[in-house]
Amino acid sequence: MKMIFTFFRLLRTGFVLARHDALIPAEYAKSVPWFVRWIGWISRIFARRDLAKNPGERLALALEKLGPAYIKFGQILSTRSDMLDPEFTKGLSRLKDNVPAFPMQEAEARIAKEFGKPWQEIFKTLSEPVAAASVAQVHKAELLSGELVAVKILRPNIHALMAKDIDVLRMVAALAQTFVKALERLDPKLFIETVARSVMLELDLRLEAAAASEVGEAAVETGLFRVPELYWQFSSKNIMVMEWIDGIALSSDAVLDDPNIDRKALAIKIIQCFLTGAFDYGVFHADMHEGNLIVDADGQLVLLDFGILGRLSHEEQRFHAEILYGFLERDYQRIAEVHFEAGYVPAHHTVEDFASALRAVGEPIFGKTSDQVSMSKVLLQLFEITDIFDMKMQPQLILLQKTMMQAEGVARRLDPEFDMWEASRPIVEASLRRELGPEGRISDFMADLRRAQKTLKAMPAAAENVAALAKAWQAGEVDLSKSAQAASVTKPRAMLKGFAWAAMGAVLMWGSLWAFGNL
Repeated sequence: MKMIFTFFRLLRTGFVLARHDALIPAEYAKSVPWFVRWIGWISRIFARRDLAKNPGERLALALEKLGPAYIKFGQILSTRSDMLDPEFTKGLSRLKDNVPAFPMQEAEARIAKEFGKPWQEIFKTLSEPVAAASVAQVHKAELLSGELVAVKILRPNIHALMAKDIDVLRMVAALAQTFVKALERLDPKLFIETVARSVMLELDLRLEAAAASEVGEAAVETGLFRVPELYWQFSSKNIMVMEWIDGIALSSDAVLDDPNIDRKALAIKIIQCFLTGAFDYGVFHADMHEGNLIVDADGQLVLLDFGILGRLSHEEQRFHAEILYGFLERDYQRIAEVHFEAGYVPAHHTVEDFASALRAVGEPIFGKTSDQVSMSKVLLQLFEITDIFDMKMQPQLILLQKTMMQAEGVARRLDPEFDMWEASRPIVEASLRRELGPEGRISDFMADLRRAQKTLKAMPAAAENVAALAKAWQAGEVDLSKSAQAASVTKPRAMLKGFAWAAMGAVLMWGSLWAFGNL
């Protein structure tokens, strides 16, 4: 039953996009294959004519209507004016910090329910919403003790709404992986599960407060950025209270015109604070769109909204630092070796062939500034290379890749001549000196000793298990042949496969009838 309702919501998603002429916008119809163009022509029969002329704004309006998970998707797209039509991304920019707020009465009711008393007993003043995002909105308030604070309140019913959105995305991923064989390598289902987990964690503000505190420690130590101070005594699952910091949001056009803001230096800080967190601390702000970044009166970068936190293991930190350093030094052989050592490229390929393919991507863009490089072409080349070399997507690294794309997009907006390579160099070099120097080698040696100790402890039990299995096999109690193993799973799999096809057929039939009846 849940699957049927999810399918109906999928049909609704397609209808809403068509209604806003956002499924295959007329402005871009000539850029797609004929059969996709035909679908777009059919969808525009149902499109409204009184919506925005900008296709990006029409998509933003559709995503706002569809729900918070879709808004998150739009926020990522809005940072990539280098890959997409700048007018299109400009239209999407309303999603960064201009999502419609929920009523003040509901906000007051949520505070009273959360703390068991009216807001007047906690705050001297509580403003109307000053910013609203996909999952929460922010109010400016003054504590009884006099401090100015930002009060973040989750949207009503956001948990249920987000879960429904994620179910639709799961169905889209499953259908795509089933019917578009080329996508199997990218594992869309695993990708959606990774995104779903990070998004659902965002819906507990206690976890966001902990994330802000953790990133705040790195902010103090590096001095590259600021994080607002937390008021733990006023924070809960649905409400979080932080220091209020005045500043200009990087989503505002004012940041591009203010003569007091050094935009080139600010662009470098954005990339460096991201890379420092990822490579030096193994933790980073994983939602760095312009709406979550402000510059204060002193020109300091301030990070807000820590609902999505990215983490890298020690091995992943080293892996990505070595890859970036390899590109900086144009050492494609080493980049290829790192990929093989991590097991990301199947062994039937050669390091030399992979290094040559990477050279074809790296050389044309080396030393170029952002206004001289088409990132869409670069990403297309990388995608083609991963296909040629049978590389699968690594879901644990999705947040890192997504955030790097966001951060670079923000930096490019501030400084069209931004040089990603030179901005990254000091952070990457310092990370590798630490990882590959004496300190890193000693750390590796101690880790190897701990693993060896665990292995030695486990050996007696493992030997006993192997001996018991051998004894049972000799006595005829266990059949380890391949035919026996295959027989044990073939029948259940056949039954499940038949049931799955029958269920999908029923869903498609009911869904089509429902859609036809609502056209």
